[in-house]
Amino acid sequence: MTRAVLRYVPHTIRHAPQGGVTYEAFCATEGCTAAGCGTESGAHDEQEGAQDWALRHSGRTGHDLFRRVFTDHARVTRQT
Repeated sequence: MTRAVLRYVPHTIRHAPQGGVTYEAFCATEGCTAAGCGTESGAHDEQEGAQDWALRHSGRTGHDLFRRVFTDHARVTRQT
């Protein structure tokens, strides 16, 4: 029989500023994907880039619903 000792060590997870944040917007207007739109802003380092894309897209197409995604990096550290 093999014995194992399990040791649980608490960890924390926090935003890692050096990893940056990216902003994206995706057209989510009902029927948009079925109509072949499926467009997206692409990743931007500034929130205004994704917002400006959504405003321009809405002005051109009349689409008015968007999914916004904010992505950051996180660092896990062992608590002492």
